[in-house]
Amino acid sequence: MLSLKVLIPVDQLSHSLDILYQQNVITELTKPMETLVEPTGTPRVAASSTLALVHYLEKQSLLDRDRVETTLGLAIAQLEDPDLRIPAGCHYRLWELAEQLTGDPAVGLHAGQVIDPERMGLVGHVFFNCDTLGEAVIQYVRLHRLINESVTLSFEQTDDQAILTWQPDSADHYCRQDMDRTLAAALCRTRHFINRGIEASWLEIAHPEPEYAADYGRLFGGRVVFGCGITRMAFDRDYLEHHIPHRNPYVYSAMLKQVNGLLARLQSRRSFSRKIRRLISRQMATDRIDADTLARQCHMSRQTLYRRLKKEGLSFHDLVEQVRKDKALRYVAEDQYALGEIAFLLGFSELSAFSRAFKRWTGQAPAQYRASHQEPRR
Repeated sequence: MLSLKVLIPVDQLSHSLDILYQQNVITELTKPMETLVEPTGTPRVAASSTLALVHYLEKQSLLDRDRVETTLGLAIAQLEDPDLRIPAGCHYRLWELAEQLTGDPAVGLHAGQVIDPERMGLVGHVFFNCDTLGEAVIQYVRLHRLINESVTLSFEQTDDQAILTWQPDSADHYCRQDMDRTLAAALCRTRHFINRGIEASWLEIAHPEPEYAADYGRLFGGRVVFGCGITRMAFDRDYLEHHIPHRNPYVYSAMLKQVNGLLARLQSRRSFSRKIRRLISRQMATDRIDADTLARQCHMSRQTLYRRLKKEGLSFHDLVEQVRKDKALRYVAEDQYALGEIAFLLGFSELSAFSRAFKRWTGQAPAQYRASHQEPRR
């Protein structure tokens, strides 16, 4: 990241802008919007994320260009295009290949600890040029779909904690290695650029406990719970007040203008599924959820509803399952409702049906999941 004070001599500012030109950041700002690659219904990730993994393999002297290009379906040189977006499935398959090439199950954690300011994407430049960590987190959550369309990131605050939650849009879009890298990069970059003393209060990981489980505790500092069906990281709320040193308001303004335009284009293509998700959520506790009912509310046929969701890479059944699972995980972990009440709120006919579904989602019974999630929140 650029080490620039708020008040910058003209010659230093010129040098900083030269650096951004070399990183293709400023050239991105001057490109007309029409040149941007349009996302399709398939969820995509920023090519910069994929390129970072390729560079990691290269630095380990383990890059197999032929296998990487076969996995991605394109030449490695094409990843240098700052506007390129990669189908999420291809990106995740590259992580599987990376684990094979390195022989390292913890490759995501290790790659996430690499700090390379010269290869930081647009969102990274926005994040580390905000005024405070709290402002940076809000921007990170708002812009996360530019990094990865297949994962939803949310943020909440309690009296003493700040909590980030990562939830894939479907089970097919969960990648253990990529989630490891996301968590490690989020914390390690924050330590490097903002405050070296930052630690996680606790961490909940969606995937089962891996053989390298001890590495999480050493890296993040707090208690870690695996097999949660959802991924959360909590840290002390006081950290949000930390000011970001060496921020450059000029870079921040330019980057923010660009990413806002990109985000508006992306959101316009995902707006229909968000509307259906809201309708499903509202109706879940009061009516039987079916496609015909929701289609009538949207003044269209069931076939049109299916077709428009398919354009966004989703099915109606998957969307209902996502909403149910998200609500179930939140309700059970928060301990606000009895399990029987939760079953009713989610539209299950009886508690046993809810319990079976919950175990399918998480591998745990609801009571077991609730018990394992109370201690980390104290």
